[in-house]
Amino acid sequence: MDETTARRFADVLWWGLEKARTGKYRKGDVILVRFDLPALAVAEQLQARILARGMNPVLRMSQTPAMELTFYERADDRQLTFHAPGEKELFEAVNGSIYLHAPESLTHLGHVDPARMGKAAISRKIFRDILDRREMTGEFGWTLGIVPTRELARQARTTLAAYSRQWAAACFLDDPEPVARWEEIFARAGGLKQWLNSMAVTKLKIESENVDLVVTPGQKRQWIGISGHNIPSFEVFLSPDHRGTEGTYYADQPSFRSGNYVAGVRLEFSRGRVVKATAVEGEDFLKKQIDMDRGAARVGEFSLTDKRFSRINRFMANTLFDENYGGKYGNCHLALGSSYADTFAGNQEDLDSREKKRLGFNDSALHWDLVNTEKKTVTAWLASGEKRVIYKDGLFQGP
Repeated sequence: MDETTARRFADVLWWGLEKARTGKYRKGDVILVRFDLPALAVAEQLQARILARGMNPVLRMSQTPAMELTFYERADDRQLTFHAPGEKELFEAVNGSIYLHAPESLTHLGHVDPARMGKAAISRKIFRDILDRREMTGEFGWTLGIVPTRELARQARTTLAAYSRQWAAACFLDDPEPVARWEEIFARAGGLKQWLNSMAVTKLKIESENVDLVVTPGQKRQWIGISGHNIPSFEVFLSPDHRGTEGTYYADQPSFRSGNYVAGVRLEFSRGRVVKATAVEGEDFLKKQIDMDRGAARVGEFSLTDKRFSRINRFMANTLFDENYGGKYGNCHLALGSSYADTFAGNQEDLDSREKKRLGFNDSALHWDLVNTEKKTVTAWLASGEKRVIYKDGLFQGP
């Protein structure tokens, strides 16, 4: 990556971090930067920006694929759930987090028992709970992005040069002022979310060639998105009442998760839970992920992307990009697992565990986005009895 591109990407990531936090950043704040080795150049740029702002960078390089594989192959149960001394204290103190994903392998854990990975994930959920709580009070914000690698390009069946061009275009890094472009998208999305949130929706009907699904938004919900949390991000989403999900969902885009490749996922829901799950590839892994905990078989997110926002027009072998696919018909995606507390349309401090359960916000160690790019129609059933098409052929139908 050349220095100009690394600098622009670091600028955009910092923009995202500032947008993603309700409270303001101040001198002395602690900013955690986690990165894969191929993203080192961007991590160096971020370190310089954090120091220049009088804040304290904490830099953490992720495990290499070989390290990760060795861990899951050799760790016993106590080692799988081990937490390093000081880790809880770090998460209680951190004010911002930037994660740079630059994978050198996407399938290296394909033969590892998913139950072992699930055990490790469940043990670390306490850290995500800490960050969720701090985010709700405005003390913490986060963003993430990817850096192109040969492995990503190979799995996307393209060259590294072509992959990098799509990545740069999607993040507006081919523009001399990428932050200004993101501000424009942010402003346009504001009007769209206001329109969606003005409707009293009792349920959403999603229909495509292979999808026939009902999603129930639930009480005290709001559509959010394009908030700085992901770079790039063009999706608008909510965390529905998981109890009202019924019907069939199909992910025509494959996904890579925990070193596994999964394609052709079909889910059948009844009374809010997955009652049947199949996949053309990776079915055993899919089923074991759904069995991870009580919430893993329930929905935590429903999302729509307008193709007028997104410049992504190809499979990128990375969920961050694939869940924001624009292409010919945009996309929707459904996430199994944990919900997002910031889709609560009320005082965040009132959303304790009891209120989450009452309103049907899902809780799980899993959060897995499964993407459908088919031509589709989404119809909102309003409290007034009216039916209104809100999304069709990749376009929101207002405002």
